[in-house]
Amino acid sequence: MPRRSRLFSLSSLARAYQRNLKAFARAAGAASKPVRAKAVSKLRAAPRKSAVAPVPSTGRTPRAATKPVPLRGEWISGVAPGPAGARRFHAYVPSGLALRPGEKLPLLVMLHGCRQTGSDLAAISRMNRIATRKRFLVLYPEQERMANPQGCWNWFERRSGKADAEAATVLAAVDQVARRHPVDLSRVAVAGLSAGASMAALLAALYPTRFCAVAMHSGVAPGTAESAANALAAMRGTRDAQLPDAWPALPAAMTDTGLPAAPQGLRLPPLLVLHGDADRVVSVRNATATALLWAQASGARATAERTVARGQRYPMRAVDFKLRGQLAVSLREIAGLDHAWSGGASRWPYSDPAGPDASALIWAFVARQFKKI
Repeated sequence: MPRRSRLFSLSSLARAYQRNLKAFARAAGAASKPVRAKAVSKLRAAPRKSAVAPVPSTGRTPRAATKPVPLRGEWISGVAPGPAGARRFHAYVPSGLALRPGEKLPLLVMLHGCRQTGSDLAAISRMNRIATRKRFLVLYPEQERMANPQGCWNWFERRSGKADAEAATVLAAVDQVARRHPVDLSRVAVAGLSAGASMAALLAALYPTRFCAVAMHSGVAPGTAESAANALAAMRGTRDAQLPDAWPALPAAMTDTGLPAAPQGLRLPPLLVLHGDADRVVSVRNATATALLWAQASGARATAERTVARGQRYPMRAVDFKLRGQLAVSLREIAGLDHAWSGGASRWPYSDPAGPDASALIWAFVARQFKKI
């Protein structure tokens, strides 16, 4: 029964995502033949049994409380108006900060996946516990069901402009929180799961000077799809990975590494990619393709591949991409992880406690970038 419920959880997410995308495609009258991706070198890891938390046999997805229980801190609710309309958000502010005069704190933006809310992601990731220990604020924007029936961020709606409008609206939420709380706008990072991961990458690509780091967990490069009609092919890894139009391929402008250079005056923030090699919703091919694409845009070169294993948690195949000794991209392919937050809280859908602690990995990655400011 547990195995059956795990399969139900993941297959229901895939079906819901597919129904939603097809509905958008029919509404737009769009139809597009998927373009086969070019071969991309892929890290291979031995398959392991998935330990995604099961869903009860009723088939109903457990829901967190509308407002998460504070963890020695305060939850601030708000609404941010923007080009995509108003979006609600919650911000977690640790208590007892005892700020020094003029001190401001880092901010981490966390973007939920489909069929989730910011509250769900807070419960699964337990990022607020790290925020309390490390003294930073966490922002959880909420997608409106009127904008997407499954609660997905519309990262794939580039052609209609909806994706860019939602990215701008999330940025408006960042600015609103910064006006009301002691946020250091030079130390802002963004992370997300699934559709939230793709939106996180889109934010970093469109506003590279506003974010000093970005983390994608089980997502797709945000320029790989332009509409709902081809988003499913992008999720399956059967389209050429692309960055948004702001970062076109520039084969004529080569760096001393022999890779395409980023457009003059722009620099992508460092990227962490986390993805399970057993993901049945978003193909792991997207992880390697996104890492290579981001590294090429940054002019970075791959270092030696290595295996990282700690205790009984799933092992990871790791590759870093560096430019002149500076980390540009860090790729972590997790063996046996399905479409779930790695190392997340137990008894939650799309959360696998047996994986490496994704929240700790994300914070360690962004904190290194914060120290450079």
